[in-house]
Amino acid sequence: MGCLQTKHAGRSPHSLDTREAVALAAETSFTVSEVEALHDLFRKISNSIVKDNLIHKEEFHAALFRNKKKQNLFVDRVFDLFDQKRNGVIEFGEFVRSLSVFHPDAPEEQKVAFAFKLYDLRQTGFIERNELKEMVLALLDESDLDITSDAVEIIVDRTFDQADTKGDGRIDQEEWTEFAKDNPYVLRNMTLPYLKDITMVFPSFVIHSEISEADMAV
Repeated sequence: MGCLQTKHAGRSPHSLDTREAVALAAETSFTVSEVEALHDLFRKISNSIVKDNLIHKEEFHAALFRNKKKQNLFVDRVFDLFDQKRNGVIEFGEFVRSLSVFHPDAPEEQKVAFAFKLYDLRQTGFIERNELKEMVLALLDESDLDITSDAVEIIVDRTFDQADTKGDGRIDQEEWTEFAKDNPYVLRNMTLPYLKDITMVFPSFVIHSEISEADMAV
């Protein structure tokens, strides 16, 4: 990890301030060295199309997702949650704080909450059936899984019936938390193992759904 220190010599205007790195490490699951490595990655992504050190949706899509052929609701939702200031771009602090949820050492409750927000498309504090269906379709598309519309309806019905334990036609945060505990596959794409080793090897940085047909049958 010591090799990262060489970038402090001859600091450029866009170099990471040590105090910022320490502060971000203190409030996330990353170490200072990991934050520094993420800064290098952030600069590459944020200058890949528009050279302004901010990540735009096009850059986010091109760099972080496997399925690059078209827009996808899953991609859009992840971008929206990373864009904490809701100003259409992702700044470095937002990038690190949001990615921290995907760190192997991040608390499971953070992952559950993030996943809930992904599915809560209308931001009402509840997941409704149509929102669940939209996200299931987006996840299947991102995973390049071709499943019939009838099978999708069965998946959505079974999932909703299992999660909506109160029977009020919507899934709240408490119900979602219990559902995630009983169905670990729901959080499978909420952990990126290589984030723990990011100081050693730069990954081909890809976030995508690890959903599979086997999971759909659970």
